[in-house]
Amino acid sequence: MNSVDKRERAPWGRQVSAWWYQYLAKLRGRASTGPSTVTLGEVLWSWMGAFIGIGALSLLNGNLLTPEDNLLLIGSLGASAVLVYGAPRSPLAQPRNLVGGHLLSATVGVLCYLLLSPWLWLAAPLAVATAIALMHLTRTLHPPGGATALIAVAGSDQVHALGLMFVLMPVGLGALVLLVVALLVNNLSPQRQYPEHWY
Repeated sequence: MNSVDKRERAPWGRQVSAWWYQYLAKLRGRASTGPSTVTLGEVLWSWMGAFIGIGALSLLNGNLLTPEDNLLLIGSLGASAVLVYGAPRSPLAQPRNLVGGHLLSATVGVLCYLLLSPWLWLAAPLAVATAIALMHLTRTLHPPGGATALIAVAGSDQVHALGLMFVLMPVGLGALVLLVVALLVNNLSPQRQYPEHWY
């Protein structure tokens, strides 16, 4: 190797080293302190909202379905409860995001399952990734929506038997119940206002 080849490779090597250094530096995080603490009052309002919201879903589930069916108690709605009751000011917790994100993600998940059910290894990541992309494009990003899309693909035979009805019940009905409770409970607190925006 001549000296010209060494000189041509040196800048590339420095670029790779600089990239790795910047990449590894990101792993440290930015903040010097951890998350801020919340007051006991905020904890109690969050607890009460989640208890009432998930409790309402449990009551509806028990009255609309047989005891063996727990369709209204899907995990992604529990994750939504964390946002709408625990972080009601978050842009990701607003009504457009809560309802729109779940409905869109459920639709994507069901369609991916219907089209690709023989290949669940492909249907699952395609459902979640496509749901995220569409939520971004429609400004309805709601992290539990990714779980909703995945549940539609990887859920039980009971979930799969619903087909596109999964979008309306349990997902649509569940999101609406959580929204109504969030509107009622969050606004009882003098320190809270929900929603920050509707659209």
